[in-house]
Amino acid sequence: MSDYEGGPSNDDDLSLPRATVYKLIAEMLPDDVTCAKDTRDLLLDCCNEFIHLIASESNEICEKEAKKTIAAEHVLTALRELGFEKYVAEVKEAYSEHRQQQTKDRGRKTNKLKQLGMSEEELLREQELLFAQARMRFQNQTTAQDQTNGSGVPGAQ
Repeated sequence: MSDYEGGPSNDDDLSLPRATVYKLIAEMLPDDVTCAKDTRDLLLDCCNEFIHLIASESNEICEKEAKKTIAAEHVLTALRELGFEKYVAEVKEAYSEHRQQQTKDRGRKTNKLKQLGMSEEELLREQELLFAQARMRFQNQTTAQDQTNGSGVPGAQ
């Protein structure tokens, strides 16, 4: 049984960001066309329902395969089973672009480390030193506050 079937306690917890959807709607419309608030709200509700439908079906497919994590293939299968075959190619393309971007981002992170001119061990030692310094500052502040708030307050007798 999927976790969603009982329904969320608060619909806003499982909703797309309203401002973002409104912005996308405005960008897609010609400049001389406006969209009523009720229409934007309806589109937002439709988007949320569509995502929940696909997620629910993907979860069921995942459970049938005795998997614990929904994979991209589960989503693609859900699209096909629900009759949204025309979206499969575009979803595959978007997923491929996403994977390429992740690979680029990983490469940037490793390049950043190389540019620092320090080995991973040196960076870890530096991090531990910074953590120790932060702990000492925190302890000193706490001790100073305890002294001023405790019985050591001048005139507190």
